[in-house]
Amino acid sequence: MPKISQDKINKTHGMLEQYKVFTFRELLKLLNCSTRTGRLKIKQWGVHNSYNQNGLYYTMPTVPEFDENGLWFYQNVHFSKRGNLKQTVVHLIETSPSGLTGRQIGEIVNLSPRSFMHHFRNVPDIKREKQGGVYVYFSREPGRYKQQLQNMSADVEEPISNACAILLLISVIKHYGITADDIAELPEIKESKISKSSVQKFMVKHRLLKKIPDSGR
Repeated sequence: MPKISQDKINKTHGMLEQYKVFTFRELLKLLNCSTRTGRLKIKQWGVHNSYNQNGLYYTMPTVPEFDENGLWFYQNVHFSKRGNLKQTVVHLIETSPSGLTGRQIGEIVNLSPRSFMHHFRNVPDIKREKQGGVYVYFSREPGRYKQQLQNMSADVEEPISNACAILLLISVIKHYGITADDIAELPEIKESKISKSSVQKFMVKHRLLKKIPDSGR
């Protein structure tokens, strides 16, 4: 197979950026190259692979506008800064303020937990414990695990009231696009004494975390 010209490589790069998402077969067709060369280009370009759809789709590194969890959703294809689904879920658990249930993880990654959480029963990097009749996933790092337990105990003390929920919704609308941590630092939120973890959980539950609108090809 003849060597690919730099002009063709540049044109293909630009077309794939316009596509938003593409398959490996589309890449090979555009470059008219071997499977080996196609995989080499994916590595050289730092292309992201989807963590759902059986990893069928790719996106160029300049395309995604990741949310505060490092996720980007385009139509029904999902991508993560962290890599595959396992790497993504482990990162979410390790960095969560007070651990995460399977339902919460599913809401964040936009997948049904029944379709993947059974793979995380014995993952070395995380702990799985039953809390209040529900399995909760924690970091295995001792210091982080201890802090997550303490935060979880604090969260249980009182749920968000209707008044606080309305205040949060108003703040999200007024300051659209800022992160849950930024919302928690707003004067009106701090004055209401809503914890950061409560803000995060509320925004996850009601799908208020920033997402970038999609556009078709």
